[in-house]
Amino acid sequence: MLPEATGEAMPRAGARRWLINGFPALRHRNFRLFVAGQGVSLIGTWMQSVAQSWLVYRLSGSRFALGLVAFAGYLPILCLAPAAGVVADRVDRQRLIILTQALAMLLALALGVLVAARAVSVPAVVLVAGCLGAVSAFDIPVRQSFIVEMVGAEDLPNAIALNSSIFNAARVVGPALAGSLVAAVGEAACFFLNAASYLAVLAALLSMRLERIRRSGEAPAHVLAGFLSGLDYVRREPALRNLLVLLGVVSGLGLQYAILIPVFAKEIFHAGATGYGLLVTAAGIGSVVSALHLAARRYSRAQHRRNLLVGLAMFSIGVLGLTASRRLGLALWFQALAGYGAIRYLATTNTLLQLLVDERYRGRVMGLHTVMFLGTASAGSLVVGALAQKFGASPAAAFAGSVSLACVCWLGTRLRRLAVRERRAAA
Repeated sequence: MLPEATGEAMPRAGARRWLINGFPALRHRNFRLFVAGQGVSLIGTWMQSVAQSWLVYRLSGSRFALGLVAFAGYLPILCLAPAAGVVADRVDRQRLIILTQALAMLLALALGVLVAARAVSVPAVVLVAGCLGAVSAFDIPVRQSFIVEMVGAEDLPNAIALNSSIFNAARVVGPALAGSLVAAVGEAACFFLNAASYLAVLAALLSMRLERIRRSGEAPAHVLAGFLSGLDYVRREPALRNLLVLLGVVSGLGLQYAILIPVFAKEIFHAGATGYGLLVTAAGIGSVVSALHLAARRYSRAQHRRNLLVGLAMFSIGVLGLTASRRLGLALWFQALAGYGAIRYLATTNTLLQLLVDERYRGRVMGLHTVMFLGTASAGSLVVGALAQKFGASPAAAFAGSVSLACVCWLGTRLRRLAVRERRAAA
């Protein structure tokens, strides 16, 4: 018995050592708990996202309604995330995340009950989406700021990439499950399963043992003063400012092509809920590959810049390719390319922001990141939804892809100028 036990332990130890050497953020117990809980919860989140979009389109048949629900979810983020960033610099982040996750669980449960009771309507979904947006306005910047407390600065880039990997692995599994469940038993099952999935992340958070980071200086007592000081800090830091402005344009318009995926699935590819799940899953597969690629190695600052440009270019090509596709099989490849490029760009943006920011302003900068990433989508989703209602899904998605391509040109010009300045300074 003893030799067998030893022989089994050695491969396990070797596998663990290989995993930690390749992904150093996993050597931190708290981060391992976080990843495990997030993995389960995010599958539920993606199931709800897919089921909610399909539910709205089934109830209304309106492309604009898809944009309206997205607007309702994003508007509170635009309004509240700056204040949430100030709060993140002042409170116990772990406790605040526990509160936001519990509230999100209750909202998922409420939506499931409404659908199961056949009392749901588009206005009800809009209301729930708005409430969830308000919760997310606090949850997202605090959760982003919380990562450094689990792993420290040295392993932060790897932790961000791994967190993105988990998010996008769930993006593969969740939509596939949702598509099958919606087709078999309806949307309510997805909402109930999402509510149950929050128990995993709550258990993980409650099991953590954390050493609190000392923040030199206190955030201003007044929320407005705290927000303005954070805004002034970003204004004085050109690298942070440019990253955030570019993110606002790409997320506000480019990424909003995704609200039209139900329309592509139903009206262009005639593939129903299953086809919708496949399209979202394809983007998720590309995203997972991209995130794992980023997590598997360390990058210099110049390589991070190149990742921004290459990722955004690949995303633009993927979206424009999707708009030209008339066969589901080809569209899945373009969706995978768009997913790969989007995560390469988005994860690199997040990494650069977190590496460059002063710890005193981390919460506020991540609050601004949330505004630019999700808050700008409140207006962008309405624009893209309205364009689709008037001109069709393909022209509206082509507009989103063209905006992203224009951003590639702008970013390429900026990076060339920066490289020239650095060469001159080194000469």
